[in-house]
Amino acid sequence: MFNIMNTDNTTNTNLEIGARLRYLRERAGMSQRALAKAVGVPNSTVSLIESGQTNPSVSALKRLLDGIPIGLSEFFAFEPEPERKVFFAAEELTEISRGRLSLRQVGGNLFGHNLQILHETYQPGADTGVKKYQHEGEEGGIVISGRIEVIVGEERKILGPGDAYLFNSNMPHRFKAIGADACEIISACTPPTF
Repeated sequence: MFNIMNTDNTTNTNLEIGARLRYLRERAGMSQRALAKAVGVPNSTVSLIESGQTNPSVSALKRLLDGIPIGLSEFFAFEPEPERKVFFAAEELTEISRGRLSLRQVGGNLFGHNLQILHETYQPGADTGVKKYQHEGEEGGIVISGRIEVIVGEERKILGPGDAYLFNSNMPHRFKAIGADACEIISACTPPTF
């Protein structure tokens, strides 16, 4: 049975393991869903590990790495090169989501970076899910077009063009497009979460 357990490791260690796993998974040309299916775990498990929200046990990590495939010692010895590119054309942004919510990331490989910048597009009614997100760090953004409902903790606000938000990401939060038009946001998160 696949067992994820939280340990006393710091969040930075979780993020490093998650970033390393994501880098190697993407290098192998696999989506989170494909890796999860290959090793027989829920897609959400891969997502939680890659975002640093949980730390896998050694046996759980080995099982995931078998799906790439790469050994544990090679995993911990591997040092991805941080992306050296400075400028990105619009078509070079990396799509990291699917469906009615588009998250286009500046840079493909965020390993070694402390900041994630996203161009977010919510189709009418699209949201980040029923369950609120919660992770270490801070995030902020500016609404470019459309309207978005932002819930942070117990606070709820509908934002329109030019409005902005900034909060500590360890507070549960959720986003939902409001109205008949798509909503566009430029956001930043530190440390990277996806």
